[in-house]
Amino acid sequence: MAPNDSGPDRGDSNGNVGGRLRRYARVTSTMTGLAARMAGERYLGMQIDRSKHAADLREALGGLKGPIMKVAQILSTIPDALPPEYADELASLQADAPAMGWLFTRRRMAAELGPDWQQKLQSFSREAVSAASLGQVHRAVDLDGNQLAMKLQYPDMASAIDADLRQLRLVFQLYERYDSAISTSDIYDELSERLREELDYRRESANLALYHHMLADEESVRLPVYRPELSTDRLMTMSWLDGTRIMPFLETDPSQETRNRIARNMFRVWYVPFYFYGVIHGDPHLGNYSLDAENRVNLMDFGSIRLFRPAFVGGVIDLYRALRDNDPDLAVHAYESWGFHGLDKEAIEVLNMWAEFIYSPLLEDKVRPIQELRNGSAGRELAGKVHGELKRIGGIRPPREFVLMDRAAVGLGSVFMHLGAEVNWHSLFHDLIDDFDRDRLAARQREAAAIAGIPEELVHQGT
Repeated sequence: MAPNDSGPDRGDSNGNVGGRLRRYARVTSTMTGLAARMAGERYLGMQIDRSKHAADLREALGGLKGPIMKVAQILSTIPDALPPEYADELASLQADAPAMGWLFTRRRMAAELGPDWQQKLQSFSREAVSAASLGQVHRAVDLDGNQLAMKLQYPDMASAIDADLRQLRLVFQLYERYDSAISTSDIYDELSERLREELDYRRESANLALYHHMLADEESVRLPVYRPELSTDRLMTMSWLDGTRIMPFLETDPSQETRNRIARNMFRVWYVPFYFYGVIHGDPHLGNYSLDAENRVNLMDFGSIRLFRPAFVGGVIDLYRALRDNDPDLAVHAYESWGFHGLDKEAIEVLNMWAEFIYSPLLEDKVRPIQELRNGSAGRELAGKVHGELKRIGGIRPPREFVLMDRAAVGLGSVFMHLGAEVNWHSLFHDLIDDFDRDRLAARQREAAAIAGIPEELVHQGT
């Protein structure tokens, strides 16, 4: 039976004009207060309590449906994009926002599939099974009895993103007044482009087709099947994947062997596409995958996907070899391949400090516990040292490709830490890179994009 029309219309406050104005007023007030405090600190010698203000900002952002929450979560994972007090607070933002109520959801579904949309399904869950920054997911059953996941975008998200990006630009402008170690202009451009792409569910369906091609030989992953007849630009319908989220799974106290197997699976699910096709899934958030009964990875969200130039992927491998072989000239070549320009010897030395920490799991051919390699306090201390050195030498401008790479690396590192993985990372890495060839990667990339229906100009952008 299809659900009836009863029930409160919850969640409408962020969708109407008044709700959105109140939402921006809260955030703008908090940001204006920050600007005044920072001006006082800079010009009058006044000291502000950044920790308290960061908590105020998190409270202003928390519980919102809009993309500004997603931006905040992304920023919290990018090293040095924000002062640590703000990164810590924003990292605590929850992925699940309040869902739209039933009456509001019903109107949205009718707008996407027509007034008879309920007759196209056996059932549709009144309550969303998950709700995030740009949309929410409902469970449904089609007329043939197949289980479905239906991702419904919140209304008017394009204008919400435009408004939220104006807030983000203000955040970055304020930060660069406070600290000149990192130029944020390219970070802003990258976040803007990626966020707008996430609104295009047709593009996301092409990304899903791309992943079906790239991971066809990987037995450790399951991907949903796209249902175009029940999808639109703002509604994406896929087959339902049963699974358990990582945190509830860990509460069952799995064996070390099981934890290690999941870590190896996760490594391949993320990095086979990168090293073989120049593609990264930029959001290994705990809500974007689950584990099936055989501990395979259910990958379920494909909005945050990026194609990289083969030269960029080659630079990742070149820097590894430069650190392994103590080859400074190859390190310079790697950084230039990534898009760094005008780096002097001091800048290279500072960047290498951070690179040696990031690459450390890969440099020794032996099993190593992830906690031994990714101690949180050691990473924070090193990040602080690197940040101070960058500020001393006048700052740098990171290439925009780093945004999603950093996001993926930090997110996966967090997953591996939760798992307590003890894996030979060196061996996993070499399984992927030993036969690396840039021309072959470019050819694979064009072939996969053609199969997925990704426009040729986007492939050129990636290559």
